[in-house]
Formats: sequence, structure tokens, C-alpha cells
Amino acid sequence: MRQTKLKLRGLPFQAFLNILFLALVILCVYPFYYILVYSLSDPDRAAYAFLYPIGFNLDGYRMLFQLNNIFHAAVISALRTVLGTLITVACTSFAAYLVTEREMMWRTFVYRFFVITMYLNAGLIPWYLTMRAYGLKNNFLLYILPGAVSAYYMILTKTYIESLPESLEESAMLDGAGYVTIFWKIILPLSKPIIATVAIYNAVNQWNSWSDNYFLVSDENLQTLQLILYNYLNSATNLAQASTQQLEAMGASRTMTPMSIKMCITVITTLPIMCVYPFLQKHFAKGIMIGAVKG
Repeated sequence: MRQTKLKLRGLPFQAFLNILFLALVILCVYPFYYILVYSLSDPDRAAYAFLYPIGFNLDGYRMLFQLNNIFHAAVISALRTVLGTLITVACTSFAAYLVTEREMMWRTFVYRFFVITMYLNAGLIPWYLTMRAYGLKNNFLLYILPGAVSAYYMILTKTYIESLPESLEESAMLDGAGYVTIFWKIILPLSKPIIATVAIYNAVNQWNSWSDNYFLVSDENLQTLQLILYNYLNSATNLAQASTQQLEAMGASRTMTPMSIKMCITVITTLPIMCVYPFLQKHFAKGIMIGAVKG
């Protein structure tokens, strides 16, 4: 009876929490939904769209997909994201594993050396000169090699690996397994939550990056989707005028607005990551929680 009364007393507070979190979810999700609705609406009436598109219209997307090199740039961005993420996960996780081994010489110094790099930044000009000196200008490896090992990701991964039972590694060593074998067959499979966390962080960063492309790549065949769309985003007014003239030449009475162009560009750049995230979300949440508690 007493437990029932306590539950009834807690119902108003629980209802308040449910409403509060529902409101927070709506505040976080609706801006993305509104951008999608706006991009699918008739440009002349898109400002009045709220919950659904008004005058369903795909002219903005058609116009963007007709731009020069747009598909080639999308392939470059996809390759950068996939290859860059795989190499970063492999190199960073292996480095994190090594600094957890007591037998490694100077492991404390190596770990602290990586950590110090998080607080020291020479600036844009030294970074540019260094990348050029390494021969990474107009080179696809520019998108992969500089971020192969990340100090922040290494700290997250190291913290997770240290939470694994040491007996697993000891038993594998008794069976004759070396460090590389232990890492690939034991440590890595057991570290899926933190690996997923690092992967989604790095994938988002790789997909959204455009500054290295902007400063060090002049070859159009190596330009990423983000840089091309960034340039078009800055010239959305001219792009809208050109699209309107093209529609008028085809006999259509519709017009394109700069805001519609910007909304379409935003959807194109964010939709791929939003489609990938749900598959990694459960591992992502678990990895973040472990890092927060152990770190």
C-alpha cells in the first residue's frame, strides 16, 4: 500500500520529466525537419511551411545535381570519410593500446607528448608550410594522413581499454599470442562501443571538413563536396537567379530564392551523416558513458 502511494506521488514529477524531455527532443529535431520541409516547398510559399511542404518542389535539388563536378566531388568526400575514418580508428586505437602496456618503453612520455599536442597549436601558416613540405598539396593523402592519430580519440580509447579485464590479455600471452594478435583478435572486438564513438566523431569531422581542401587543393578533381557547396552557398543569390532564368526558358512560372538554395545545400551536406548515425547510436552512447565515468 505504501509503495503504491509513493508511486502515485511520483507520477506528476515523472509526467513533468516526460514532457520536458519531449520538448527538448522537439527543439533539437525540428530545426532539421524544418530545413527539409523548406527545401521541398515551393520557393515562393516556403516561408509559410511549418509541418509539411507547401507546393512540393524539387527544382532546387535538380539544379544542384546538374552542377559541374557535383557527383565526382561527392565520391571524393565519401572516399575521404570512409578511408580517413578507417585509418584513424586503426592507428589511434593501436596507439592507445600500446600506451596501456607496461612493457612499452617511455610509454608515459609518449602518452603525455600526445596530450600536449591538444593544447599547442602553431597556427594556420605553419600548418600550411608543413603540409606543403610533406608533399600533401594537391594530394588525396592530405585528407587521411594528418588525422591518422588523434590525441583526443586516443585518450577515449585508452580509457576504455584500461577498463577491460587484464586476465584476457594474460591468458592470450600464455597461449603464445603477440601484441598485434591480442589487439586485433581480443582488444579491438571488445572495444566496439568506443570504436563506434571514435568512428562517428571522425566521420562527421571528415565529411564536414573543407578548410584543408580550401587552402591546399587547387585541383578540381580532388575537391570535396563540402567545398563546392560552400562556394555555391556564398553565391546563392547568383545561383538562384541562374536557376530562375533556366526555369523561365523551360516555360515554368516558378522562381528560385537564395534561401531555398541554401536549404537544399544544407540537406545535401547533412543527410548522409544523419542516415549513418542511427546505426552507431547505441555504441556511441555506451562509449561516451564509459569515457565520462572512467575518464
